[in-house]
Amino acid sequence: MTAPASIGSYRVERLLGAGSFATVWLAYDPVLDARVAIKVLAENWSHDLRVRERFLDEARLLRRLEHERLIRVHAVGELADGRPYSVLAWADGGSLRDRLAHGPLPVASAVALLDEIAAGVAMLHRHGVVHRDLTPGNILFRSDPEGERVLVADLGLAKALAAASGLTARAGTPGYMAPEQDDPLAVVDTRADVFGLGRLGLRLLGDTTHPHGAAVRLRAGVPTPVAEVLRRATAARPADRHPDAAAFGAALRRAALPAGTHPPAGPAGAERPVRRRRPATVGAGLVALVALIAVAGDAATGVRTARTATSGPVTVTLPAGWRAAGTGWAGQYGDDGRLEPALVISPDPDRWAADPSVPGAFVGLSARTARRATPEAFLAERPHADCVAAPVRRTRQDDVDWVVARFSCPAGRPVIVEAVGRAAGPAGLLYVQVVPPPGGDDEFVDGLLAGVRAR
Repeated sequence: MTAPASIGSYRVERLLGAGSFATVWLAYDPVLDARVAIKVLAENWSHDLRVRERFLDEARLLRRLEHERLIRVHAVGELADGRPYSVLAWADGGSLRDRLAHGPLPVASAVALLDEIAAGVAMLHRHGVVHRDLTPGNILFRSDPEGERVLVADLGLAKALAAASGLTARAGTPGYMAPEQDDPLAVVDTRADVFGLGRLGLRLLGDTTHPHGAAVRLRAGVPTPVAEVLRRATAARPADRHPDAAAFGAALRRAALPAGTHPPAGPAGAERPVRRRRPATVGAGLVALVALIAVAGDAATGVRTARTATSGPVTVTLPAGWRAAGTGWAGQYGDDGRLEPALVISPDPDRWAADPSVPGAFVGLSARTARRATPEAFLAERPHADCVAAPVRRTRQDDVDWVVARFSCPAGRPVIVEAVGRAAGPAGLLYVQVVPPPGGDDEFVDGLLAGVRAR
């Protein structure tokens, strides 16, 4: 296939992929000074009005939802021959299909990834949309300064739930498509996507060649309860599956927990925020670990000591009125393939990553980073270009020598503090990013750092 020199005002660089209905090109946008992906309707479908409308429906749906778990649409246009195209943000990390071609992911990483995919599909379900074509090729990765985002892509077959049943054309990919999608008269609802999630789970964690109803065969190291979650998700009858992606994700997280632990309480079906960190913003990444919150006290005297939160070897003493949410550190994998431990602490952990008015902190521990970078070098990797930096200072708190930088910013969060220290022993590099409350000075920051420990 010969690449066009340009599409509209975009300079085409190379082919990214070609499917039955569309071709995708990597191109350069001179206005944004960025690479974009341009999806063009295939020539052999250009005169089919139904396919053309479905192509445009995808762009409209992506624009309407405009969510960080979906590819962003920059523009829509039309070639000289009348074929429509859409200009999309480029998922520079490739697809899950590309990654699986190089071999299986570590079990812990695969479970965490499946949980993130389910969260993206749950977002669609909350907006009344069923995807209908969940495959490894439709799960994409886009780089963030802190790691990467998991994106649900290719909504060309997506349908509003009200229109997803009754005389719909056969749609989906064999091996991932729910059985009812073969029946043009069947009801196709959120449970069809649950089937797709289950099949993705089998591709990530086990053997995908077994027929419907056969025992799920998983790789060694997969928690036994996870097999039951995937078995239920891939049941032949929709009524036997989880009702939607949110329920599937909740069941998966419960199944992956170590025996005797429990997930934190929360509203049923509530969305977990995509936590990510970039210059002048804050957050963490794939939710993979559970914070264990403890309140110590003396039963005889009734005196309550400080509340603490723990994620793996990291323990943090919480400031008064603050809570914790357990996370894995996005993009930071240990030698065992698991996300390295991290915590978000805040008066409102669910809001602090997106709401500049909410104070909080991200606390992470990385053994692998400690082998490549000193605290000073790691701190230098975290500039805030639009902010004014105070002189770097050093403080010793609870046997950890911290390097601390404070930034005053003209927009968004008025103050961001970056602190890096090396934990005693082999634990690794401790990283804390703090958005202090109004009036929170160095004394507040040092008090928080004094409560960060790694065993």
